[in-house]
Amino acid sequence: MDAFEALADPVRRSLLQRLAASPARVVDLAAEYPISRPAISKHLRLLTEADLVQATTQGRERHYALIHAGLEPVHAYLDGFGTAGPPIPEHALDGLDLEVRRTTRDRAAEHPDHRRDDEEHTA
Repeated sequence: MDAFEALADPVRRSLLQRLAASPARVVDLAAEYPISRPAISKHLRLLTEADLVQATTQGRERHYALIHAGLEPVHAYLDGFGTAGPPIPEHALDGLDLEVRRTTRDRAAEHPDHRRDDEEHTA
């Protein structure tokens, strides 16, 4: 299983978010979710296979921690989209602003009564 397959499941995404905050034992993770401990263990096994989570044994307990490097393929994929900017170039918006101002000025010159009415209503 790769990182993308692992992230396809909402429970696994949630477990990763939880483990990003701090490592945890299986029993603690199971207590936080409305699913069984074996189900949590299965999700953690799949996350481990995807190199997103690392398990360490401490005594009789297994502690799980996020492997940040495992998310690198996801970061690389998302970086391929580039930085999100406005869909319209900035200079085009400047031109639009100029056109709106010019149109407003022209309409005010053509209909001076409307402008006076507007001023009286705002006063």
